[in-house]
Order: sequence, then structure tokens, then C-alpha cells
Amino acid sequence: MNSASAVFLATIPSPDRGVWHLGPIPIRAYALCIIVGIIVAIWWGDRRWVQRGGTKGTVVDIAVWAVPFGLVGGRIYHVITDWWRYFGAGKDPVKALYIWDGGLGIWGAIALGAVGAWIGCRRKGVPLPAMADAIAPGIVAAQAIGRLGNYFNQELYGAHTTLPWGLEIYQRFDANNPTIPDQGPNGIAFGHIPLADSPVHPTFLYELIWNLIIAAFVVYADRKLRLGHGRAFALYVAGYTLGRFWIELMRTDDATHILGLRVNTWTSILVFAGAMIYFVVARRRGPREEPETLRSKGDEAVDEVTADGEVTDRK
Repeated sequence: MNSASAVFLATIPSPDRGVWHLGPIPIRAYALCIIVGIIVAIWWGDRRWVQRGGTKGTVVDIAVWAVPFGLVGGRIYHVITDWWRYFGAGKDPVKALYIWDGGLGIWGAIALGAVGAWIGCRRKGVPLPAMADAIAPGIVAAQAIGRLGNYFNQELYGAHTTLPWGLEIYQRFDANNPTIPDQGPNGIAFGHIPLADSPVHPTFLYELIWNLIIAAFVVYADRKLRLGHGRAFALYVAGYTLGRFWIELMRTDDATHILGLRVNTWTSILVFAGAMIYFVVARRRGPREEPETLRSKGDEAVDEVTADGEVTDRK
């Protein structure tokens, strides 16, 4: 085996592209990952909502409000914190609307998505904190799935590494002209030519794994402690931001900095502190919400509840 083959087998190769075309229709890996993540979050959230005593289908109804708000909020956060990508000399401001090319800030998505969820919860007559607890593991699992989109886009990676799981980053070119470099999501890696720093730390993969761990941890803690009043959601936020903090310190892609740290690092610190404070304070509101308080307006179903308080059936 020659040295080139040995290097290839000791690293993770990147996809040669992130966009395929079905005739004139572009199929974007990033968009597909976001869609799959949303479906998983809604499906899992609805199952957890019913287990807690809520009406089946309520999560879907609320998602109609929360998902669009969240996508808009995520894009707004990204554009505000990375404004230099779209505005200034030689930039195209219209690309700030190109959500399919990647670029969603989770903080904006959660903030504005919460507004949409609040509207949906008001319409259904259910408490927002309880809904947040039900969907928390699904949200962080959706974030993990979304990180696969970063893999196809060759983005969100760290510095050079010699570790066996180092990620190969290839030079991509314009799909219609292999002589013009294009590292964006529309580029294609003709010839698989590694970039200078390749292989690199796959920080998108680190976050993916961390998110799945947090999802499992929230489910475990929720079952053991019977968390309510938004405490499971706060635990998700605290756990996610803890991981995001150290992962941000490893990333080397372009980002806005404040006092020497990436803006998302500062955000992680502040949001972590807020989540922990809420987790402690919300305990004063008592045990988990009673099942009858979670039923949507007009729902008169009768629940069968197990000894540990989990709803098992609707009649």
C-alpha cells in the first residue's frame, strides 16, 4: 500500500459536492438535512407530548407556527453576526436570503421559534413551558441531523490534525468550469485536491455526537426527575451550550469576534448561565404539570395513566 492510500484510509473523506440536480431542480444536502431534522423533532416531540398527557397532533399544529418563525430567526441571527459575508464592497446583499446555501444560527432559531411556539400554544390552550419540555430532545436531535448538512457543504471545521478521524477538505470548483475555484455549497471537488490545512478537526461531527449525548441525557434526567415547567428544555439548552463553548474554541472558519472570542462563544456563555438560573428557579413551581392541563381546547379524551404517571392510552 502506498503512502497516499495510507493517508486516505487514516482520514475521513469529504463529499465531492453538496448539491445534485434532478433536471433543472437542485437537490441540496443541507436543505434535506434540515427537513429530516424537523420531521424527527416533530415526531419525537409529539410522542413525548402524548406520554405526558397532551393531545396527539398538538405538536404538529404548533410546529406550523414555530418552524417558519425558527427558520427566519436562525437566518436573521446568522446575517447579523456574519454581516460582512453579504454587505460591503463586492458583496451581494440578496444572498442574505439564500437560506438553502447554509447559514442558520441556532440562537435566533430558538428565540424566534419560541415566539411562534407561544402563538401556537396560545391558540391550542396549552402551556408553553410544558411543550418546550416535550420537544427538547427532538430539537437537539434535529440539530445533530442538521450538522450532516455542514459535512456536505465542507464547513464548520477546525485546525489541522493528524488524528485518525481527521477530515479531508477538498478544493472545489465551479460546476461549469473546473478552472474556477468555488468553495461554496455549489462547488464540485474535481480530482479531490486537498486544501493546505487538510486534514482538519471535524468539529461538525464533534457537535453532532455531543448533541445526541445531550438528547439522551435530557430523556434520562426527565424520566428520573420528572422535570416540568420548562426545566427539561433548560437542561437541553445548558447542555448544548456547554458543548458549543469548547467546540467553538476549536473552529477555524471565518467568524465575527468580540474581545478575541467568536461571537458564538460569548453567546454560549451567556445562554448557559441563563439556562442554569432558570433550571434552579423553575423548581419552585412544583412538580411536573398535571396531564389534564396539557390537553388542547376541546379535547375530552380520558387517559390511562401508569403507576409512574406516564400516559399510556387515550380513549
